[in-house]
Amino acid sequence: MTGGQALAAQLAREGVRHVFGVPGVQLDYAVDGLAHVSDQITYVNTRHEQATSYMADGYARSSNAIGVCMVVPGPGLLNALSGVATAFACNSRVLCISGQIPSHAIGRGLGLLHEIPRQSEILGALTKWSAIARAPADVPGLVHEAFQQLRSGRPRPVGLELPPDVLQADGEIALLAGVTQENPVRPDSHAIQRAAEVLRKAERPAIYAGGGVVAGNASQALRQLAEHLQWPVVMSPNGRGALDDRHPLALTWVAGRGVLAEADVIFGVGTRFLGGERPLQLAPGAQYVLLNAEAQDLGEPREPVVAIHGDSALGLEALRDELSETAATSSWIDVMHLRQWADDILVQVEPQFGWVRSLRTALPEDGIFVNEFTQVGYLSQAAFPVYAPRTYISPGYQGTLGYGFPTALGARTANPNTPVLSISGDGGIGWALSELATARKFDIGLVTVIFNDQAYGNVKRSQVEQFEGRLLGTDLLNPDFVGLAESFGVRGARATTPAELEGLLRETLGPNAEPVLIDVPVPAMPNPFRRLRETPVPKSAAVR
Repeated sequence: MTGGQALAAQLAREGVRHVFGVPGVQLDYAVDGLAHVSDQITYVNTRHEQATSYMADGYARSSNAIGVCMVVPGPGLLNALSGVATAFACNSRVLCISGQIPSHAIGRGLGLLHEIPRQSEILGALTKWSAIARAPADVPGLVHEAFQQLRSGRPRPVGLELPPDVLQADGEIALLAGVTQENPVRPDSHAIQRAAEVLRKAERPAIYAGGGVVAGNASQALRQLAEHLQWPVVMSPNGRGALDDRHPLALTWVAGRGVLAEADVIFGVGTRFLGGERPLQLAPGAQYVLLNAEAQDLGEPREPVVAIHGDSALGLEALRDELSETAATSSWIDVMHLRQWADDILVQVEPQFGWVRSLRTALPEDGIFVNEFTQVGYLSQAAFPVYAPRTYISPGYQGTLGYGFPTALGARTANPNTPVLSISGDGGIGWALSELATARKFDIGLVTVIFNDQAYGNVKRSQVEQFEGRLLGTDLLNPDFVGLAESFGVRGARATTPAELEGLLRETLGPNAEPVLIDVPVPAMPNPFRRLRETPVPKSAAVR
């Protein structure tokens, strides 16, 4: 078989069912290989390489399967790397397959088609592992190793480069059995024991759950430990869904401010525990214990009293066993009061809250919500209730504007019987409007809502507030989004009130939905973070 056929056959053996790609001359034999296994793998060709990696990311994070994208070298890979970077930030299992220039010319700077300097280094910088095939016989083993890496340790993307001569050459090639087992980082038993000693002595304990809990499939273990000890659980913005928001111990990061400011010991699971742009406001002298599958996230600038390098699920289960004889802590904090305090703040952020409420009311409980960086999306980070892991997807600390629509297309592809709802601003949606063609061609039943304020609204508001209203580069000229959608054969609609939007969503969200684009004209909106972050937590409401 050819190297391209070996690639496709080994991908099939590894359980791959979809590949998101843009074809090109360096990938001709790889695409032909996929044609040989089209009964096993669906090749989804997009209109831009950026969409290939975003779709692979949404596919992976919503389903815990592995997302695969395939692009030509040079500009194709560079276009896809924003999605790879988002996958890297969000603990997503994505295999990025990149073409290369012919093997004999790599590194020589001859100016061949799509050549860029040090491509392998660029791909390696945004993946946990990467390799390049030098001969057709290498291909199955490298694909197999890529999947070993994807199923080992911290979930993160990997990369594989395939020169066109390797894909075209043929020979006797041995395929391998697919990877079937996970290989998580097993926590050290002594570190578990030391952590348990610290946690037992806590008088005002709390758990802080990050995105690693969701990525590590540790939600059940988290709930069992929290319920056994009766400790409040604060979920970071990336940890939404780690615990059902309706659980009596669950707190969003807004309500959780009251816990972190008073807790004497905090157990951070699957989190960098840094607080993003602003440091977390902790009680003076607070100690914390960290559990993370990434050793780097246990060190500087953090100073935990105990650091556990290990898989979040295995670590939580081991701590549950170690603390099995430890009695539940008498409730030191009024969780329900804090939640009500946070809700009282959220409902005052209008008009955003009315739109968020319509989104949540219309989306079924098991539906997947892909949140974008838009005015309604900012409030959704705290105000949109999340009931299960992998049903809330965000770009994490990358803050990747424009990722939402193609990422949601990938999520819907992985979950064809689950309603998927994507929201974007009129700024962010512009990155991927051409993927309306992808939605229609492959009948991807995604419902997308555009909150349209005719601007890069967040930046425009900052210009108004910080620079005496001097505006530059933030006003947008938009198409008729409804007419544009219809020109692609996608249903277009418009809603002008939350009630109208809710009605449209109830009508269009469903297991057999067609692709739909809903335009929602909105005015400029207030900054929600000022109220969410700066409103002081009433101390009497938090501590019993």
